[in-house]
Amino acid sequence: MTEPISGRHGWIDATAGVAGDMLLGALIDAGADLDRVQQAIDAVIPQSVRLSCAPVTRAGQRAAKVTVDLVSSTVPDRRWPMIRERISTADVAPPIRDRCLRAFLRLAEAEAKVHGIAADDVHFHEVGALDSIADVVGVAAALDDLGVSTLSSSAVAVGSGRAHTAHGELGVPVPAVVELATGWRIFAGGVGELTTPTGMALLAALSTCEDLPPLSLERSGSGAGTKDTPGRPNLTRALIGSRASHTDDNGEPAVLLETNIDDFDPRLWPAVLARLITAGAADAWLTPILMKKGRPAHTLSVLARPAQADQLRDLILNDTSSIGIRRINLDRWALPRGWKDVQVGDQALPIKISYRDGVIWQVTPEFDDLDHLAADQLVAPQLLLEQARSAADAAGLVPGAPVPRDLRPDRAPQLTGGAEPPGE
Repeated sequence: MTEPISGRHGWIDATAGVAGDMLLGALIDAGADLDRVQQAIDAVIPQSVRLSCAPVTRAGQRAAKVTVDLVSSTVPDRRWPMIRERISTADVAPPIRDRCLRAFLRLAEAEAKVHGIAADDVHFHEVGALDSIADVVGVAAALDDLGVSTLSSSAVAVGSGRAHTAHGELGVPVPAVVELATGWRIFAGGVGELTTPTGMALLAALSTCEDLPPLSLERSGSGAGTKDTPGRPNLTRALIGSRASHTDDNGEPAVLLETNIDDFDPRLWPAVLARLITAGAADAWLTPILMKKGRPAHTLSVLARPAQADQLRDLILNDTSSIGIRRINLDRWALPRGWKDVQVGDQALPIKISYRDGVIWQVTPEFDDLDHLAADQLVAPQLLLEQARSAADAAGLVPGAPVPRDLRPDRAPQLTGGAEPPGE
């Protein structure tokens, strides 16, 4: 297998809606190798499905229609922990695994919130079937084959009316799509279910919401939905090229929100920072400053993806005494990262691993978990930190070693999904 060219940016046109098979069709139409996509799917659900792709027209426009044919009638366990295990142990490249886990994690979290249960208790219905697993894995593999390192999307047409689902007849957009689309620009765009939970999860997990950015366009593709509606092409489009930016080939768009505050009780700051992180900020921090008339103050800085800027701005205004916020658009580069547990005594402690080109770059024990474990065991955090580092070394988690195949995806909020998790 030849190595794909890396550093491309993909932009998804979802103004007519998006589903997993439509997005996959657009990427295959843009040049992703169908056989390589099939290999990745077989690694996750072997001897279960077979993809085919054929040209069709939708309202007079040509597109690629992906069909997922069932080879086996046996559907795998639809619980999120079992799907996560299948993906985590599959023989696929780390970026493919990361993207698959991100998309299904978003689905699990959305379903959990909609039904009022824990994410690990989610039993998928539509999104857990073989064809949807194939769509998620297929999209991740197609992006990898095309060398797409960053991804963004248009506003999303979600549809209107009513839809028949495994949970009964629901309003459109269905609750899972509503939850997944939080922070996104959406509109109706037509009658019917134009965007599925799988399609919205892929966009929410792997991309940011923005209008078409400046691109040196290299290729494009269109993926067809099942219905052919006169006057309204039922298509998802993918445009792929080099993003016109001063950053290197892994740069991604970000927003920095800042405000200077001199009249806020400093005891309240830790809770504010925690709420910002929980709301989706990639990072939030304070810098002591001296304002006019010699007044001591703080600059609150919040790093976020563009789609979340308005939500986080409102949170700052609601939770602090700020009367004005600066917004700075910037580009950012981050190493991909993930997590792996090591045994410290009789407890599992997560280790954060950042990597590059398939090689471990940095290894860091997660300090919050370490601090809690030290309190439970009544030992000094420094002692436990040394034990965790020794355990990581013994497990081969050292700079320069290959990235573990069972690395869990980064659990911090993300700026863009894909293979580039957030954090500093």
